[in-house]
Amino acid sequence: MTKDIKADFWDRLKDTRAGMLSADGAPAVPMSHHIDEENDGSVLWFITNKHTDLAQATAKGVAGQYIVSSKDEQLYARIDGRLSQEKDLKQLDRIWNSFAAAWFEDGRQDDDIALMKFELSKAEVWITGGSLKFLYEVAKANTTGSVPDVGDHDTVIF
Repeated sequence: MTKDIKADFWDRLKDTRAGMLSADGAPAVPMSHHIDEENDGSVLWFITNKHTDLAQATAKGVAGQYIVSSKDEQLYARIDGRLSQEKDLKQLDRIWNSFAAAWFEDGRQDDDIALMKFELSKAEVWITGGSLKFLYEVAKANTTGSVPDVGDHDTVIF
């Protein structure tokens, strides 16, 4: 086990741009997260259109789940929490960027913007050395009869 899997989780999540977000009654869809540095690493923010199934499901606050896999294959996580819509214009201003703007005809002022707050409760996390390390460990296990060391796995509570 790594010394601090929670710290490794946050370090690697910062380099991960997207995952699959689902909510009670709404199927998982690809979304880009924004880490809220001011909430002690327990909140992610998302921007979507208020007419999506996801936004409609979260209007009153529901259980949500976010599945991420980093591009370098060094982080896999299933994150659980409470997903709700917020009217926090300051937070929207903080996370607004050209990628979000591409989805809204009227940009930041578009009436169809839904800001979603994901308050994390726990995450099942797999921290790995990436695909090359994985291949090495499998080859080593096949030649030595040992069990491959493919990384760390734990549950993080927020």
